[in-house]
Amino acid sequence: MSDVLADTAAKPRRTLRQPHARTYAAAAGTLLLLALPFYVDRFWLLAGLFAMAAAIGAIGINLLTGATGQLSMGHAFFLAVGAYSYCVFAAEGGDGLTGLGLPTWLAAVLATLVAGVAGGLFSPIAGRLQGPYLGIATIALIFIGQHVLFNARELTGGFNGRDVPPLSLFGLTFDDSELLVANVPFGSAEKLWYAGLVLLLGCALFARGVLRGRPGRAMNAIRDHRIAAGVIGVPVARYRAAVFVLSSMYAGLAGVLLALVFQRTVPDYFGITLSLEYLAMIVIGGLGSVSGAVIGAAFVSLLPQLLTRYSDALPLVSAPGTGGIAPGEASRYLYGAAVVAVVLFLPGGLVRVAARRRVARNPGEER
Repeated sequence: MSDVLADTAAKPRRTLRQPHARTYAAAAGTLLLLALPFYVDRFWLLAGLFAMAAAIGAIGINLLTGATGQLSMGHAFFLAVGAYSYCVFAAEGGDGLTGLGLPTWLAAVLATLVAGVAGGLFSPIAGRLQGPYLGIATIALIFIGQHVLFNARELTGGFNGRDVPPLSLFGLTFDDSELLVANVPFGSAEKLWYAGLVLLLGCALFARGVLRGRPGRAMNAIRDHRIAAGVIGVPVARYRAAVFVLSSMYAGLAGVLLALVFQRTVPDYFGITLSLEYLAMIVIGGLGSVSGAVIGAAFVSLLPQLLTRYSDALPLVSAPGTGGIAPGEASRYLYGAAVVAVVLFLPGGLVRVAARRRVARNPGEER
């Protein structure tokens, strides 16, 4: 009996665990993100906001493609639906443009819901097609969307696009009117920075909860073996349709945030290239992972902006028409090469590299 008690006392107690290094890193990262608007210039804030919007959209397509195995090439269509719906709902109208003049916070919510409705109208097709067939069908959405954006001038403004009304929430307007905070002037970028952080955090936590719960297990079963998932009772068509709607709503919200950052919507932006960029984001970051979607979105969205800013100091990269490679074109070469490298050497994406290092440092840690 004494030997048993001695062995029990010798075992380390795991009820009171020390704070993990990841906890400290998360706390430091949170403080850094909250403090950035006080210390960095507008370029970096706009770049960060662009990455936040891309991350929200990438999380949505990762739920669809990474977790459920449905290839979608029409993600840009739903971003356009969110962006232009916000303009229609929030604008006052005039100059031949339609506007309902609703409160901007309500317009943002309704724009996200409209994107979900658009996804719901397409969901019967998404629930029955798979693989490249669904990808080909969603390409049609891009062509339809581009035709509507260029020709429905009362709604979209045509080729020139339309201005985006600034968001107003709790009496605070997210425009360029200066607001002094600790003697630091806050413009639209500084104000939107915190709104973007809240939206990204909420979207990431919700998606993480979906993936770790029963719906996530069903989605993974559909991705890995559709027939077996149906045999064990998973309603395959219903889940596929529901995930398509959820992904569309994420894209719509990303479109609203992009519109608020750019302050003007133009049809050329929402083309097939944008959809391909979102697929590159989730492949580079890691399929089926929320953190992987965020990492891939930051990589793909920030790369062209950094190349543009530092093009004078980089070899072979220069402004368009000056003999070198344009920053946007160079960025596509680089993240295209990154996609090939990830597929060949890092099938799990960049997020798996960090996971392997963490497990190597703490071999006894539970995954």
